[in-house]
Amino acid sequence: MREGWKTAGFAAAALALAVAASVVEPESSAPTIFSDQGELFYPKFTDPRAPRSIEVVDYDEATATARIIRVAFEKGRWVIASHHNYPVDIGDRLVKTAAALIDLKKDEVRSDSVQDHGQYGVIDPLDQKVASLTGRGKRVALKDAHGETLADYIFGKPVEGKPGRRYVRLPGQKRMYAVNTTADPSARFADWVNADLLRIAAADIRKVTINSYSIDEAAGRLANQETLALTQEAGKWKLAGAEKFNEGAVRAMAVALDGLKIVDALPKPPSLAEDLRKGEIGLTLEAAMSLRQKGFLLASSGRLLANEGEMNVETKNGLLYSLRFGEVATSGAEVKPSAGTGGNRHLLVLVNFSEERAAKYGGDAASGERLARNLNDRCADWYFVISDADFKRLRLRRSDLAK
Repeated sequence: MREGWKTAGFAAAALALAVAASVVEPESSAPTIFSDQGELFYPKFTDPRAPRSIEVVDYDEATATARIIRVAFEKGRWVIASHHNYPVDIGDRLVKTAAALIDLKKDEVRSDSVQDHGQYGVIDPLDQKVASLTGRGKRVALKDAHGETLADYIFGKPVEGKPGRRYVRLPGQKRMYAVNTTADPSARFADWVNADLLRIAAADIRKVTINSYSIDEAAGRLANQETLALTQEAGKWKLAGAEKFNEGAVRAMAVALDGLKIVDALPKPPSLAEDLRKGEIGLTLEAAMSLRQKGFLLASSGRLLANEGEMNVETKNGLLYSLRFGEVATSGAEVKPSAGTGGNRHLLVLVNFSEERAAKYGGDAASGERLARNLNDRCADWYFVISDADFKRLRLRRSDLAK
C-alpha cells in the first residue's frame, strides 16, 4: 500500500516538474518573437496586376525632407498623381515592381524593440512623432482599384555582410526582419517617366544651332549674343567657321539630346497650351505671366525669348526642335543644386515638321509628321525641368569647343 502511495507521489512530482519545465524552457518562449518567422508578409497579395497605385516615400537626411511620388491609374491612363497628373506609360513597370514585392517573406526576425528602429534604418519617413533625422527608411505602399492596401513596407538598411538582404518593418509594428530582396522602388520622378523625352536619335541629328544671349529688359534688347552652327553628316560633326574643335563636347551634347531625362514637369495654363497646339502664342496676360515666371519672355514682335538662350535641332525626318532654357527651378524640382552647380533648369520645347526638310535630308516624312504631332501634343501642356548637368551639356558656347 505504501509502495502505491510512494509511486503516486513520484508521478505527481514528475508532472509538476514537467509543467515547470514547460514554463521556463527557453524553447517555449521562442514562439513569442519567432512565431511568424518564415511567413509571407501579405499572403493575400498574389496578383502583380492588381495594384492601381504605388506611393514611394524616401527620406533625404542631408535636407531633412521626405521625397514622395505617387503613380496611379486614373481616368483610363497612368499618371504621376503627385506631380500634377503628368501622363506616363508606366503599367509594365508597376507590374514588375509589384511582382518584386509579392513574395516577400519574414525570413529572419531581428528585433522587437522600438529603440532599434534607427539602427536598422526602419523609422517611418512620415512619422512626425519621432525626432530623429537619421535612421529613416523608404516606405512603399501598393493599393488596388478600390483604394485597399495590398502591401505596405518600410525598407531599411542593407544587412551587413549579406548581399541581397535588407531590413524591413511593417508600418505600425515594432518587429523588424532581415528579408531576402533586391526590390528598391524609386521616389525620383525621372525614374518613372520615359527617359527619351525628345525621341531624338543622335545619329539622326543633321544640324544644331545654339543661340546664346542674355536679355536686357531695361533696354529692350539682347546682349552677349553668340551663335554656333553644327552639322553632322555620316557620323562626322563640323563647326561652321572652325576646322578644329572639341568634337567630344559635341558628341556629349548629341548623347544628351538622345537620352534627355526630365526631373520634373509643371503644367502650363490651359489657354497657353491650346495656343501652342495651334503653333501660336497669344499675347495674353495669363500667358505672359506664366512664361515670365519660368524665365521666358514674349516680345511684342511675337518672338519667344529665354533667359539662358535657345537651341534648334534639325533631324533627318524633317523635325525642328526648338529648345529654350529658362530660369533655375526654385520649386517643384526634385534634384536640389549641390556645390558648384547652377541648379535645375526650366525647359520649353516646341516641335515643327517640314516635308521640305525631310526631303532635304532624305528622311521618312510620314514618320516625322506623326512624331511631331505626338510630341507637340505632349509638350504643349508642360514646362519641363532638366538637370544642371544636362543643361551644361546642351548649351555649348564657343569657349567650350576651343581645342
